[in-house]
Amino acid sequence: MQHIIEALAKTTYPYHHITVHASATRPKDNHKMRDLKKMHKRKGWRDIGYHVVIERDGKVVIGRDFNVMGSQVLGHNENNFGICLVGGVNDRTRKAEDNYTQPQLESLRELVSTLSGALGVQECNIRGHRDWYPDHNGDGIIDSRDWLKECPCFDVQKTLQSWK
Repeated sequence: MQHIIEALAKTTYPYHHITVHASATRPKDNHKMRDLKKMHKRKGWRDIGYHVVIERDGKVVIGRDFNVMGSQVLGHNENNFGICLVGGVNDRTRKAEDNYTQPQLESLRELVSTLSGALGVQECNIRGHRDWYPDHNGDGIIDSRDWLKECPCFDVQKTLQSWK
């Protein structure tokens, strides 16, 4: 995590949010940050959209420069730090699935703690990609009926609460 702390020390871009993503890849493919970067560049993007990628073994790898706005949540990229967990899709069915490894979740916990402290991001502003969508059906609850994506396939706020 020292490399993250060092990169944060050089960061001047202001962050108010942290968003957790899934790479929407199968665990058996064991993608690395460099693979995701290639995928994003093939789409015509300048760089990988996420600031940090947590690989299947729990390794935390810097993606996009921390001083550059991410490209991760349409309409909500400004001041938003992006974390991507590799996985999130079932190996067989290719449907969304919470299939992250224990090392990934441990790294996520440490990373979120480090980032929120260093960047001054409040816990209520740490969410999953799916949580950025509005209440489309107007029932006052943002849930699976409103999500355009399931990413990251778990409730980030509930996970944060469980870490206390």
